Amino acid sequence: MDASTPFTTKDIVRRGFVAADHADALAQLAATLGPDPLALIILFVSPQTDLPALITGLRRHVTATEVVGCTTAGELGETGYTEGEIVAIGLPSSHFATKTLLIEDLNDIRAQDRITTMIHNRTALAESHPRWTSEFAFLMVDGLSMREDALAADLAMGLGPVPLFGGSAGDGDAFGQTYVLHGGRFHENAAVLVQIRSRCPVHVFKTDHLQPTETRMVVTAADPAKRLVQEINAEPAAREYARLLGKDPEQLSTFTFAAHPVVVRIGDQTHVRAIQKVADNGDLVFFSAIDEGVVLSLAEPDDMVAHLDRELASLSSKHAPALILGCDCLLRRVEATQKQLTNDISRVLVKHRVVGFSTYGEQVNSMHVNHTFTGVAIYPPQEG
Repeated sequence: MDASTPFTTKDIVRRGFVAADHADALAQLAATLGPDPLALIILFVSPQTDLPALITGLRRHVTATEVVGCTTAGELGETGYTEGEIVAIGLPSSHFATKTLLIEDLNDIRAQDRITTMIHNRTALAESHPRWTSEFAFLMVDGLSMREDALAADLAMGLGPVPLFGGSAGDGDAFGQTYVLHGGRFHENAAVLVQIRSRCPVHVFKTDHLQPTETRMVVTAADPAKRLVQEINAEPAAREYARLLGKDPEQLSTFTFAAHPVVVRIGDQTHVRAIQKVADNGDLVFFSAIDEGVVLSLAEPDDMVAHLDRELASLSSKHAPALILGCDCLLRRVEATQKQLTNDISRVLVKHRVVGFSTYGEQVNSMHVNHTFTGVAIYPPQEG
C-alpha cells in the first residue's frame, strides 16, 4: 500500500465471527481473517465450544500465526452482545508486532522472572520496529483463579510507561471452569500476557457508570485469600448488606449485586468491588481483593446506555477508531439484561466498532476491578 492509499478498517484490524457449534469453525475464521500475514490471532471462545475440536482446527487451519485467547462469559461480536460464538481478532504484521508470555501457574507467578522477560520483550519489539511508537499490553487470566489482583500488581512493575488492560476468562454464568489459550493448548490457573507495538495510535481506557452514594460500610472480618467478607459493621455480611439495601437477606441474587455494587476509594479514584454470591454460611464472596478495614460505599448506576455511548464517543473526538477491543464485566451484561437494555447496549457497541468478550473481572494497569469496561481504541495510522 503506497502513501496515497487510505487505510480501511479491514486493513488495520481483522475480525471474524462464527457460531461455536459450527462444524469447522476454524476453517471459516481462517478464511475470514484472510491470507495476508498476521502477527497474532486472538480468540474469544464461548464456553459452549468443543475445545478439543477447536484445538484440532487450529492445527489444521492456522499454522503460520500465533494464536492466543480465552473462554468467555459472553461475547462482544458483530451484533453487540452475543452468546455461543467464537470471536476472532487478527492483527496484521503490517501494523502490529507482538510478543506473548504464558504464566503457567498463578500460584507461582515468579514476578522477577516475568518482569525480566517483559523488559526483554519490549526491548526486542522496539529494536525490530523502531519507527513504530505505540505500545500497550493485553492480559487474559483464569477468571476462577482468585489471583488476578496479585498478578496485575506484579506485572505492573515490568510495564514501565506501557498501559495494560485485560479481562478474566469466563464460563458463562456457570462459574465452573475457565481457560486461557496459548501454544495450541487451553490452560487452567494460568494467564497470557500480550505485549504489542504498533504503527497505529492507541488509547487504553476504563469506564464504569457507577456513582458512590453516602451509604458506607466497613469490612470488619474477612478472609482476603478467599475473597470472603464475613462481617460488615460487625454484623453478618450478607444480612448487613441486605439491611442497608432494605432487602430480605434470603432474596439476594446476582441481579441484586449487579444493581447495587459497592466501590472503594483509592486515592482520588473509585474502583468497584463486585459481589459474586452469598456463601452458604452468609459470607459474601467477592470478585476481587477485599480486606478487613476497607470502607465500602454503595453505588448507584447512571443511565447505562447513555453513559457508554458518551464514553465511547469521546474516543472519537479527533479520529474514529478502526476498532475498540473491549473487556466488559459479566455484571454489566447482567444489569443490562435485568433492565431490558441488551439491544440498546448492543447498538452502542456496534456503532463504536467494539469487539471482545464479557469477563469475570477486568484489569487496568496495576489494578483488578469489576463492573467495569476496559479496552483499547486502535486508530488508523496518520501516515501512509
